[in-house]
Amino acid sequence: MRRWVLAGGLAVLVGAALVLVATGNTDVRYTADNDSTVPMWARWIPVAVGIVLVRVTPWRHERTADGTADRRQAWILLALAVAFAVLLKLFGLGLFEVLKVLLLLLAPLAVFRWLGGKPTRAWPTAVRWAPALPVAAFLVLSYVGPLAAPVPARPNLGTVDLVLVIISVFLINSVLEEVFYRRWLQTRWEQLLGPWPAILISSIAWAVWHVALQGRGELGIDLASVLVNQGAQGLFLGYLWSRYRRMWPLITVHGAINALPVFLSLG
Repeated sequence: MRRWVLAGGLAVLVGAALVLVATGNTDVRYTADNDSTVPMWARWIPVAVGIVLVRVTPWRHERTADGTADRRQAWILLALAVAFAVLLKLFGLGLFEVLKVLLLLLAPLAVFRWLGGKPTRAWPTAVRWAPALPVAAFLVLSYVGPLAAPVPARPNLGTVDLVLVIISVFLINSVLEEVFYRRWLQTRWEQLLGPWPAILISSIAWAVWHVALQGRGELGIDLASVLVNQGAQGLFLGYLWSRYRRMWPLITVHGAINALPVFLSLG
């Protein structure tokens, strides 16, 4: 099964890129705040550099087994991820926060309490600041220089409102999503299939719900767009988690993806 999942996941991402090339839709949206786009390859280069740096950096410990695999938890968490994407598309963004808290936080906690066990108890320990170089490289390439996306318009919000929005977005998007998709979902599939099949599963599951957020109404093109954008970024986030088992790099990268364009617009 491991090889089939690995081959299937790669085929999904490569196929999405080919669909965009064949249809002439190679510019993808990088934010839900407006319709601005960037070339899809501009999203890949920071990811590729970040993955290479994670691979070659010497400041890490070799991975060890992450406790006892729990197939039930793995499949239930994947079903919750699929349900979140489908329901969000069907019912729209009006239920975004409710669905996210219900399906990505409360339901998993109930599952863990019901099934018991601690399948992630044997995490390896990496040097705390080892991920700093790949994280810094990804952020610099993404937001400085020729690959940087255009700075969006300044938000029409007061200072207090803007700060509250940034904090709430950080908690419900960056923190909650990384806990669910990487710490919970990816880890449990790693226990069953190994690192890269699990990284692909979590990356694709994380990418597809963005159709409801950034889609333009053509489902096939919308799916392909989020797979080559968020799907590729998910590979970097997943590899960071797989190698280091530290949450701060994931939250830093994810938080910057969401909030840094807003900060840049304030300059």
